[in-house]
Amino acid sequence: MIKKSFYIIFITLCIISAIRAEGGDTLYYKGNYSVIIDSIVIKGNEITEDFIILRELNFTIGDTLNPKLAEYNRERIYSLNIFNEVKLHPFKLNNINYLLITIEESWYIYPLPFVQLKDRDWAKISYGVAVKIANFRGRNETLRGRLALGYDPSLTFSYFNPNLARNLDLFSNFELGLLNVNNRSETAEELAGEDFEHKFYFAKLIFGKRFSLFHRFAVTTGYDYVETPFFIEGVSASNERIDRTVILGASYSYDTRDLRQYASNGLFAFASFELKGMGINDINYWIAYFDYREYRPIISSLVLKWRLAARLTNGKVPFYDYSYIGLRQRIRGHWDEQQEGNDLFIGSLELDYWILNDYRLNLYWIPLLPKSLLSYRVGLVWELFADTGTTRLNGEPLTLKQFSTGYGTGISIMLLPYFSLRIEYAVNEQFKGQWIFDIGASF
Repeated sequence: MIKKSFYIIFITLCIISAIRAEGGDTLYYKGNYSVIIDSIVIKGNEITEDFIILRELNFTIGDTLNPKLAEYNRERIYSLNIFNEVKLHPFKLNNINYLLITIEESWYIYPLPFVQLKDRDWAKISYGVAVKIANFRGRNETLRGRLALGYDPSLTFSYFNPNLARNLDLFSNFELGLLNVNNRSETAEELAGEDFEHKFYFAKLIFGKRFSLFHRFAVTTGYDYVETPFFIEGVSASNERIDRTVILGASYSYDTRDLRQYASNGLFAFASFELKGMGINDINYWIAYFDYREYRPIISSLVLKWRLAARLTNGKVPFYDYSYIGLRQRIRGHWDEQQEGNDLFIGSLELDYWILNDYRLNLYWIPLLPKSLLSYRVGLVWELFADTGTTRLNGEPLTLKQFSTGYGTGISIMLLPYFSLRIEYAVNEQFKGQWIFDIGASF
């Protein structure tokens, strides 16, 4: 069965590779030469302000541009997730070296119905209506409102402003939500003797600054209201069935990735620390999170990438704030298995081969719909991967035999800037196989 599954994937990749289109408009840099840039001109941004694009570049006027540097910066502009197409074309006019950045803006207002897999689980389907206004005011601000029914019904709102103060490089994010959240903890379910829900209301404000192009630091403040139908010690963080938690935290990130939606070059490092309760309402614990990812091109279209992440907690941590594997964090090969504990450790190693990269799919022949909804960047990646991870309770030793490990292969299909889809086959240590269908990059 395993061999047959691998053969199916291999044959599919061979067919796709053989028939892939060569007529796509993938030209983004004319010529194979370096040039000193005297002036930068941006074309096609009917809404987007110039500085939103210029602030993503790691070169400026007077610097030397070459094809490799142009490719990297083009991907950084794509990573804003508000453009269907980006091209960089240097040209010379009256002895002046110009760089023309041509972009095609994507559709920015999305009042659409949605279907979502909660915790990446097909048995936990949430559906409803979401309204998203991307690139609000042409400054890459994002407004979101969502009404979700089905699994974990909720009403949420958020506003993200990456340019709160342009000259100071300040940013902010505000989130507000009302949710009915199903209990995730198997231990809590055993203590209660039944499954149950939490009423979860929250408000969070993040305020930060971007230092240079790649460094960001932010402080977080928030308030959580968590209501449980009963009081059981450990299920709640306080000595009551209702937790009222004040949150104070800080985070730092370093991000040099090229295309954030599916990176093939660069580093990503993130660290955060949150104090919860601080003794108020008898709630007092902290959560630290670390995530390191590296993406290295090897030869041609082959990319090696790896990830190490850990979530650590200390204090009287309620079960709803435990560290979980099998929900958002998953191990391929153990996709449906759940682990819980105070701490979490996870790692991944993956080899990607780009079968199709940056093919333009234009469906302008479809009537009535705007052109910005009919243009896509298509990518196809073949992957080999290995995942491992475990959780532990406070006081328990950390040993290698605790780790669950899986291996496999698959393909990722990208239709940017809108979504990407992964179809994978993984096996665990006992060579028991499973198919995985997931949305977004693995990391």
